[in-house]
Amino acid sequence: MAIPVIDFSKLNSEERAKTMAEIATACEEWGFFQLENHGISEELMERVKKVAAECFKLEREEGFKNSAAVKKMNELAEMKSGEKLENFDWEDVFLLTDDNEWPPATPGFKETMMEYRSELKKLAERVMEVTDENLGLPKGYIKRAFNNGDGYNAFFGTKVSHYPPCPHPELVNGLRAHTDAGGVILLLQDDKVSGLQILKDGEWIDVQPLRNTIVINTGDQIEVLSNGKYKSVWHRVNAKPDGNRKSIASFYNPSLKATIAPAPELIEKANQEMEQVYPKFVFGDYMSVYAEQKFLPKEPRFKAVKAI
Repeated sequence: MAIPVIDFSKLNSEERAKTMAEIATACEEWGFFQLENHGISEELMERVKKVAAECFKLEREEGFKNSAAVKKMNELAEMKSGEKLENFDWEDVFLLTDDNEWPPATPGFKETMMEYRSELKKLAERVMEVTDENLGLPKGYIKRAFNNGDGYNAFFGTKVSHYPPCPHPELVNGLRAHTDAGGVILLLQDDKVSGLQILKDGEWIDVQPLRNTIVINTGDQIEVLSNGKYKSVWHRVNAKPDGNRKSIASFYNPSLKATIAPAPELIEKANQEMEQVYPKFVFGDYMSVYAEQKFLPKEPRFKAVKAI
């Protein structure tokens, strides 16, 4: 069983209806799919992978070797207790936004990542328009919801991660199982080293490495806006004994001030067959809950957030 792979360029062909249906099925049944022919050049994606790898080597690797996760895992391995390290991830990670500090020492890193983020944000907005259409919502509905109306207030961040070779992968997670808090997530994953898995029908399924595809998944806020039609999906990263897995995940999330609720059109269309099952809340309040409950069951988060 493999997650769907969809040719995004076919939206501009006579196969548009079929492709729209494939995306709708992927969102409904999987919560994850891979896009090929998505419009971002292979040359740019190869440059992104190159500068990310160089950045880890030049600016991050030594810090990771001295990190709490490495120290704790080494201690656990010496004890030979059979326990697993539960509160740490075998991950080196940093976040890029438009206004935070970027790694300064890697040649070409900032220019390349700025170009990539600009292209990826456009792709995210195209994916959201497809989602609008598949849900029967007005064009631009999700983008307006995330931007708290018209404007450019939505958050667009890029998480650059590496999962270095782990001498004891049975003792630690690469990244613990979770759903994503936000909206639409676009991942450029390593095309050689596997590790990402999603939970499907009670079984962990590998997200197969495919060169220069973009892996799309929907977060908790799409689940709310769709009134549960497109559910966010649990996923994790396994630590591996060999290979230094790259992962560059970008998040198109609501503004912290945005009000999120099921789209009224979807409640009305349900003809009372499907009641509104999610509260109306401010996204910043949800993030406060998520920060404490990221790796815990999802449903209590929606109950814990302050409804408005």
